[in-house]
Amino acid sequence: MIVDAHAQLWAADDPRLAADEYAPVRRDHGLGELKAELNESEVDACVLVEAGGVTSADTTRCLEIAAWTPWVVGVVGWAPLADPDLGEIIGKLRAEPGGQRLVALHERVYEQPEDFLDRPAVRAGLSTVAELDLVIEFAVRAEQLASVARLAQAMPHARIVLQKAGSPWVTGGADGLSDWQREIEPVAACDNVLAKLNGLVTLAHWERWSVDDLRPYVDHAVQVFGARRLMFGSDWPMCRLAATYPESLRAITTLFGGLHRDVFAATAVSAYRLDVADLTRPA
Repeated sequence: MIVDAHAQLWAADDPRLAADEYAPVRRDHGLGELKAELNESEVDACVLVEAGGVTSADTTRCLEIAAWTPWVVGVVGWAPLADPDLGEIIGKLRAEPGGQRLVALHERVYEQPEDFLDRPAVRAGLSTVAELDLVIEFAVRAEQLASVARLAQAMPHARIVLQKAGSPWVTGGADGLSDWQREIEPVAACDNVLAKLNGLVTLAHWERWSVDDLRPYVDHAVQVFGARRLMFGSDWPMCRLAATYPESLRAITTLFGGLHRDVFAATAVSAYRLDVADLTRPA
């Protein structure tokens, strides 16, 4: 079994794609195209990550898709973490069609101030997420990893997932590697933190990356997290800035010498508590 732990659907008018560098992916990317990508690479299921991030509308749309799409086995949604009514908001999302497949809430911390995860209102919201048995998921800048470590230490009961393995400076050479290693190690020392190996190709030079560019980062992630706390994510369609879906999958497969059971399925199933008992490949 292969589970893609990070795929998105988006429209051409997504404001995040306005910059010229995103022109290659500035078009609609829908469910039919994602299904074709999964089929071509013999991937059995995926976790959809909402792509809006400013309202709950995209989360609702992803849940509706999951309600009638058996191979969408989980949804990573978004909700305002500092909202005092966050528990009620999550309850409403769970009551919607597909709501039982809400497995996590994520936040683009890289868009937030440095102290974001230390703010009392945000900490209260994250505590609510954990108490409601959802994963807490972050996309961060590498220099923000210290705040993730503080959070993980303060909330040992929470399940925390780092997207893009904490966004290492893949283009930064030896200095980028050593700086990321220094920042990631205190985070990995927290047993309640896991890392997604999604989007690493887009952290490299888009036009001239190689598997060897990613190797020291993945090797170190294995060393400090262990394979049981790592999971594969395609980062489709954003990965297309640097690689096709099959190339993204092949890169991680190559680095693990094959389809490592934990990285390509078991970690995601366990972390997100996915129901894959009756799973069949997209058809």
